[in-house]
Amino acid sequence: MACFLKKLYADKKVRAIGVCNFHEHHLDELLKEAKIAPMVNQIELHPLLSQEPLRKYCADKNIVVEAWSPLGSGKVLDNSVINSIAKIYEKSVAQVILRWDLQHGIVTIPKSVHQNRIIENANIFDFELKDSEMKLIDSLNQNERTGPDPDNFNF
Repeated sequence: MACFLKKLYADKKVRAIGVCNFHEHHLDELLKEAKIAPMVNQIELHPLLSQEPLRKYCADKNIVVEAWSPLGSGKVLDNSVINSIAKIYEKSVAQVILRWDLQHGIVTIPKSVHQNRIIENANIFDFELKDSEMKLIDSLNQNERTGPDPDNFNF
């Protein structure tokens, strides 16, 4: 599979190759052998699992971080801190979280099958969180996963 992806990249059929759920040590192992470094690492990332060390590692290696489950499978939606920030901007909690991602330079892929939520999720470009609000949301990290830990997952 890796050879196939390298060929697609070399032939300019794809513009980027990415990985999913790689911790720093996974990336270290990959980078020892890879001729083409991944351009994206898609990881579980939300205010309760902010993954700051991994985000810094990826930034240092020019790997874009993409968040899956940016709303913590819904667990973050009732957070009182984010709710209070949302009220200030007259936005939903989801919009505040997606704006937090955006301001951190995190590519985010919120899942929804509801048209109104899809539209709402895209409506995050008319406000900006203050530095103090960003830090407040950053402080919510508890290293709490909603999905499996890549080090302890039976693929």
